[in-house]
Amino acid sequence: MAVRHHLIRRPPHAVWAVLADPVRYGEWVVGPSESTPLDQAWPEVGSRIRYTVRLGPWSADGVTTVRHGETGRELELEASFKALGTARIFLQLRPWGEETLVVCDEHPLRGPGGALHNAATEALLQLRHRGMLARLARVVEQQHEETRHT
Repeated sequence: MAVRHHLIRRPPHAVWAVLADPVRYGEWVVGPSESTPLDQAWPEVGSRIRYTVRLGPWSADGVTTVRHGETGRELELEASFKALGTARIFLQLRPWGEETLVVCDEHPLRGPGGALHNAATEALLQLRHRGMLARLARVVEQQHEETRHT
């Protein structure tokens, strides 16, 4: 299991506000270039987002479904990307003084991703999480700056 944590210099409610905005999914998740809510209830259990991954001229869509959520504390997702299968992504927000410790735990569930899971793919997930959590911090902190100046 690829588990990584990152300290974001904003309180949990500010981090949750970004996680709860389905349009911002493509801004902080590494891979998708855009996201569109398929349901109006994000991030309620069962709600979904369609996302697009682009690599040069190639693009493909996937769907992420909320499997568990505790407002302001936990968000558990199942990301499905066609032929690669599905992955579980669990984000936990822990208050850390005035800041938030975000813990990300991801592992493949179904399909080739699960069957081929090994130490090398685990290392790639760690790199992905490093980028994803840094992006999440930037989005949260940028949103905070924008609201301070309006």
